[in-house]
Amino acid sequence: MKLTKHAHSCVEVEHERRRIVIDPGGFTPNARDLLASADAVLVTHSHGDHLEPDAVVDAMRARTAMVLYGTEDVVAPLREEFGERVRTVAPGDVLEVAGLSVSVYGGLHAQVLPSIPRAVNVGFLLGGRVFHPGDSLDPPDVEVETLLVPVSGPWMKLLEAAEFVNAVKPLRAVAIHEALLSSIGLGIAARILGNGSSACVPVEFLENGTDL
Repeated sequence: MKLTKHAHSCVEVEHERRRIVIDPGGFTPNARDLLASADAVLVTHSHGDHLEPDAVVDAMRARTAMVLYGTEDVVAPLREEFGERVRTVAPGDVLEVAGLSVSVYGGLHAQVLPSIPRAVNVGFLLGGRVFHPGDSLDPPDVEVETLLVPVSGPWMKLLEAAEFVNAVKPLRAVAIHEALLSSIGLGIAARILGNGSSACVPVEFLENGTDL
């Protein structure tokens, strides 16, 4: 299994010559290019920085075997056109996606404000090794080799990212969800989370296009 980090929360997974794209949203400039060669799409939740609906629809029309997995609010608008090619997932599901085992965890997006309802959000454990939480900071009750860690958003602070890493205790932690940070903010976040002083393992900040 090969993983490549792209902008914000988008990750590309290659397994046995098949490709899965996770969270191809509006903050990922090359999302359409990634979808053009994808066999499956995983979407953690419906927010626009994790799902660009027009790009997904165009890709599914062009690639008639592509299957999308997501929460009901993600899947429902696509069901009339694509039928069984869009599939609802929920915590506790264990799927085979493009030949790869994927387990579903989570339930809710991290709280933004008390006045804003928490969106449905699932996390995906890929091949029993790599966990993509979307915008949830709820740890999965399972051992994780590589944890993808949200490090920025209007709903979080760096302490919460560090606490998330400490709760999961992965062997490796890689930063995602960083598009809102300026170069200065990225540098500060990398220094705070990357020196090992605030989490059980340092959080790695990788360039977009880097293989994990």
